[in-house]
Amino acid sequence: MSSELRHLSTSEARARAAGVRLAAFDVDGTLTDGRLFFSDDGRELKSFDVHDGQGLKLLAGIGVEIALITARTSPLVARRAADLGIRHLIQGSHDKGAALSALCASLRIETAAAAFMGDDLPDLAAMAVAGFSVAPSNAHAWVAARVDWQTRAAGGHGAVRELCDLIIEAQGRSADVLSRFVPG
Repeated sequence: MSSELRHLSTSEARARAAGVRLAAFDVDGTLTDGRLFFSDDGRELKSFDVHDGQGLKLLAGIGVEIALITARTSPLVARRAADLGIRHLIQGSHDKGAALSALCASLRIETAAAAFMGDDLPDLAAMAVAGFSVAPSNAHAWVAARVDWQTRAAGGHGAVRELCDLIIEAQGRSADVLSRFVPG
């Protein structure tokens, strides 16, 4: 991978998004804003954006497999995944590239048909495996310079939804999604 900025054009990004069958996401810094809150009694708190959650549910609703791949292990992440109906949750992964490859193999999805969104250095291995690599606008500069596409929104503030919407639109499924919410 080159360290030079290599973002795809809008049409190239749409073309990649059109072929996505699996969308995998880092959690801290991608589904959250990256901050970790700990109470005095040791409980961990995270904040998740409801728009991101809705986007994940909509994407799953059009048949795209959804996965969360994170280096940390957190009951909160398991709860959020369950709330959203996400079946593929990989926690404690210190090689996200290997985790994504194994998941693709188990689902019989070519890695070229996988998207991965992450924000920091541990995500680069999965980004190298995925056919479409994406980072939120506030990703670390070394990561941002190596992805195919970068969202306008920051991690934990709609970046995931932005990718979900791109995939839905690129796959020509916007009208299907809207028809479930707009009275006809």
